[in-house]
Amino acid sequence: MTLDQLRIFVAVAREGHVTRAAKALNLTQSAVSATIAALEARHGTQLFHRIGRGIQLTGEGEAFLPEAEAVLARASAAERMLTELSGLKRGALKLWASQTIAAYWLPPLLHRFSLRYPGITIELRQGNTAEVAAAVAACEADMGFIEGTVANPALVAEPVGEDEMVLVVGVHNPFSGAARPGPYVLAGFDWVLREQGSGTRQAMEAGLAELGLDPSALRVALELPSNEAVCTAVAAGAGATVISRLAAAPRAALGELAILGEPLARRAFCALRPGDRRKGRAEEALLRMIREG
Repeated sequence: MTLDQLRIFVAVAREGHVTRAAKALNLTQSAVSATIAALEARHGTQLFHRIGRGIQLTGEGEAFLPEAEAVLARASAAERMLTELSGLKRGALKLWASQTIAAYWLPPLLHRFSLRYPGITIELRQGNTAEVAAAVAACEADMGFIEGTVANPALVAEPVGEDEMVLVVGVHNPFSGAARPGPYVLAGFDWVLREQGSGTRQAMEAGLAELGLDPSALRVALELPSNEAVCTAVAAGAGATVISRLAAAPRAALGELAILGEPLARRAFCALRPGDRRKGRAEEALLRMIREG
């Protein structure tokens, strides 16, 4: 049994689909299928039920999954140790980040890090806050960056930056260029929202609740999976939203969006890591550079 076989097994188990797992691993579907078949044949155990186009863990597969994850976590820890012994001259840093951070805040910082430590390769994957937390908890990432909050006691969040949440409408909205409307007027708006589980959705709901609005009573026009999609829909006149100034500013500069009034709320950007594992040297170096500004 090899680490590559374990990685493929874990990916298929989490995705519940061979094609999606192959895409995530940058492998062909046939290679993934062959690996699972070889693993099952070698040990005489069926790990998956094939259900239509999907795939589901058998009882044996469910029992094996945490063991496979534990082995991969130890292998990752061993790799980090070797990276530390090399004095940051070589190694890898696997990161996950929620959308606002991955698209706007983190890339310039990672560029600076790469210039300072050219031997460290960086892999960045993007998801919403809930997905980032799940990846860090499962040891798929050395560290995550989120703009929301998580309730997992096994994870430690460390503030590393700050963001402003602003009320945004399209430039052709009647309130464009005006002061921020009061709660009674806002209650009559159509709203374009990010999906549940995103840090942006959490911050928007908290900010509107501070104004006395019940987020569950909003008239929702659209619920979309990315900041870019939300901004595009708002610019087209679909409704109002509350979103990061980082996401809204480029379209506001182009005259497509209007930011109404002062920030509705502020939120922290946090680095997320497992609480039972000490930071590696590459992680420490990245956090130190972020603190330097």
